This record gives sequence, C-alpha cells and structure tokens, in this order.
Amino acid sequence: MATAQTSAAPTVRRGVQPLRAGEGSSFLLRKLHSLLGIIPIGAFLLEHLLSNFEATKGPIAYGEQVRFLNSLPMVRVLEWVFIFLPILYHGGYGVWIWLRGKSNIVYYPWAGNWLYTAQRYTGLIAFAYIAQHVVRQRFMGVSLPEHPMEAFAKVQQELANPWMLAVYVIAMIAICWHFAYGVWLFAAKWGITPGVTARKRFGYVCVAFGLGLAVMGLMSIWAFVGPGPKSVPAKAIQVSSAFFSSPSQLGIEG
Repeated sequence: MATAQTSAAPTVRRGVQPLRAGEGSSFLLRKLHSLLGIIPIGAFLLEHLLSNFEATKGPIAYGEQVRFLNSLPMVRVLEWVFIFLPILYHGGYGVWIWLRGKSNIVYYPWAGNWLYTAQRYTGLIAFAYIAQHVVRQRFMGVSLPEHPMEAFAKVQQELANPWMLAVYVIAMIAICWHFAYGVWLFAAKWGITPGVTARKRFGYVCVAFGLGLAVMGLMSIWAFVGPGPKSVPAKAIQVSSAFFSSPSQLGIEG
C-alpha cells in the first residue's frame, strides 16, 4: 500500500545572506551596489545633512555654505563622479533587483521580512525624491552655483507649498531609514558583524544613528518654514554675486 509522503518544510534561516563569490554573474554588480550605498552615497548624505543644518543658523550661514561647496576645485566633476553617477547606478540597480526579486521569507523571517520590504519602498521614495530635488534645485529657477545667497529663499519658496513640505518630511524620514538600515545590512553581508549577537547590538546603534539623522534633517526643514530670519540682506547678495563674477572665479587671468 502506497503511503503519502509529505515534503519537508523549508528550514528558516535567520540573519542576512552574505555576498558570496561565484554565485552568478551578478556578484560584482551587487557588491558594487552595496559598496556605493556607503561610499560615496552615504558620505554625501552625511555632508548634505550637515550642510543643510547650517540653515538653522540663518539665511546667511546657509548661503555661505552653498558658496563654499560651489567654490571647491573641479566641483562639477566631483558632482558627476561621486554623486550623480553613483546614485543613478545604486538607485537603478536597486529597482532592477527589486523587480527580479523572489520571495524573501526564507532569509528574512518575521520582522526581518518587514524590514526588507521597508528597505525597498524607502529606496524607491528616496530615488524619486532625489531625482525631482536635483532637477528643481539644481537646474530650475535661479542658478545657485552663481547665486548662492539665493539658496535659502529658493528652498523656502518651495517649502511654502504644503504638499511639497509633506514630500520633504516623508522623504527625509525614508532616506534616513534607508541609509541606517543599509549600514546594518552592509555590515552583516560583508561579515563585519558576524553572529546574531553582534548584529543585534549593531542594530541598536543603527537605530540611534538613523533617528539622529532624521532629527537633524527635520530641524533643517523647520529652519525654512518656522519663525526666524527669512531673507538675506541685499548687500550680502551683491557681495556673493561679485565673488562669482570675478576674473579668478571665471578662470580669466588678468
């Protein structure tokens, strides 16, 4: 008499799968995707949050920070090599991984599965927000590289729209979450935090880190919409314009 055979239930593995060589041709692409999320994109995020935090000191301090960044040597090359291209690759390849992804319940059980899903959605929010932010702030309206003292007013005008303000707040929280959890994933996948105990302890560090970044970002947003100085004195704007139109800034030798 034939007996019914039941298939064994799949073993639930805890933790995060490491990046292993020899498991398909996408290994190097995934490794590059993971690394770019920390360097240079993560480093740029920290710099951007610190620069935006200057807004809490007033319009002039914020304008001076924008002017300093745009006065760096080869700043346009740095933008494309260390910001735009890495973000395009990290975001585009991240979407491709998501679209080709399979069920992750085996490797991300229970709460981990929700964290994995949240990482994908926050990444999509971050990618869409960054795209519109760069277009609106970098390539539309007044040119901030030539008129850095107009930066505060330009952001303030954009945040005067309550819908755009909501977009900024949601995106700020999503980006900080995505980066903080991305740091945790990076450490786990690259073998920096081996073992459940190490990953759990580092998880608390990443939670505090993400909350700190989010608070800093939200304080920067509040600086543009809350009470306080709302404009840069005309004299400061004139000095800034003269600085960027001087022969040395234009690369013209006397």
